Amino acid sequence: MSFPLGNRRRVSATLPFSFLVALSFAVAAIAGGSKSPYCNNPVQLAMVKIWVDGDEGEYLAGLTASFGATLPEEKNKVPKLPAVFSNPLNGCSSSSSKLSGSAALSVRGDCDFVTKAKVAQSGGAQALLVINDKEEIEQIDCSGDVSPNISIPVVMVPKSVRDDLTKTMANKRVELLLYAPTRPIVDISVVFLWAMSVGTVFTASLWQEFGISEQTEKRLNESSSKESSDAGTDSDNDQETIDISVKGAILFVILASVFLLLLFFFMSSWFLLVLTVLFCIGGVQGMHNIIMTPVTRKCRNCPQKTVRLPVIGEVSVLSLGVFLFCVIFAVAWAVHRRASYSWVGQNILGICMMINVLQLARLPNIKVATVLLCLAFFYDIFWVFISPLIFQQSVMIAVAKGKNTGGEAIPMLLRVPRLIDPWGGYNMIGFGDTFSFLVCLLHLHTDLIEKAKRVWAKGILCG
Repeated sequence: MSFPLGNRRRVSATLPFSFLVALSFAVAAIAGGSKSPYCNNPVQLAMVKIWVDGDEGEYLAGLTASFGATLPEEKNKVPKLPAVFSNPLNGCSSSSSKLSGSAALSVRGDCDFVTKAKVAQSGGAQALLVINDKEEIEQIDCSGDVSPNISIPVVMVPKSVRDDLTKTMANKRVELLLYAPTRPIVDISVVFLWAMSVGTVFTASLWQEFGISEQTEKRLNESSSKESSDAGTDSDNDQETIDISVKGAILFVILASVFLLLLFFFMSSWFLLVLTVLFCIGGVQGMHNIIMTPVTRKCRNCPQKTVRLPVIGEVSVLSLGVFLFCVIFAVAWAVHRRASYSWVGQNILGICMMINVLQLARLPNIKVATVLLCLAFFYDIFWVFISPLIFQQSVMIAVAKGKNTGGEAIPMLLRVPRLIDPWGGYNMIGFGDTFSFLVCLLHLHTDLIEKAKRVWAKGILCG
């Protein structure tokens, strides 16, 4: 059979491509066929609960191996096992320590994971915990000859487990319980976090109009001409807001990135203490403004007692009382910021601070708003998902979780505890994720307000 010249060229051009495709399928088939049928376990996020002298303590997070037994989802289906370190510690040969009925602990290295599992099981261990050589945990793949005889669960745990358990087991009895609870796809706390964020956005967009004093409204209504009305409005805006330009938006994102890197590299307990103090100062100022604005609007004509203070001068008694209340609230939160209920006070201070700060910023046009939102989008993408390629871990996640601070997170975020997640923890959103959208919405709302005022003033003057 013969082909026309054009067809022969097309057939000959597609032959190399077809050969490569067929070769790739063949390699995939060989690789898939060579994988042991006993190495197909789904990887589970394991919870390792610790009991010290019969008292329940903290828990560890680990990852199960792709071989061996799987962990049950409920903790009442597994017994507590005494923790025993293998001897030798690498777990590559028969242990001189008695492993029967225990959860054996061995360090990573010197032999493959399958060998460690076989040695631990032959010694009578009911489970094997492999301590990683770094703090991050990784999936344990099959690196040796896996046989169906491995019937114990194998879990990898972080590097810090070795030192912590060594100190505890020196004079106390430690027991471990291993299971893999199922995490919900969506925790209900996400709804509360979303509602809190949207409520902050909505409140901040309306607060500038809500906070306008009666004197400002009178000046607007009693203006004798459109020009004087516009001039008075511009003067007020110049005094009360700062216009953000395109260069300012770019500079804002650059400075935010620099500050994030400083937190990543130099985060420590004292640095976190400085951030906490600054957060409290901003929260006190914001809360004072949030409380005083509706009070002064409601009691414009009420008599107010004043008191003269050194340096500050004359202040109203009401304002001073509100300020002292805000200070006491912020100090109480700072003292109890590690308590389980501290997220309530943190969110209140954070929301008040955001609303107050955003009254000072204004975007002059939609171009600046678009630039700021786009930069904020790429800022989040880079520091969450791309930064691990450069810094070996997500910079933003590391800072949010409180790197080098003993697990205490920075206060510049909104957080809500997970309510139905067996792992606990918090769902969080940083102030930076809210700020850019808040400023853009505030800009649009302010434009509408200004246009409405001018139309209203023009109607009064013409009427």
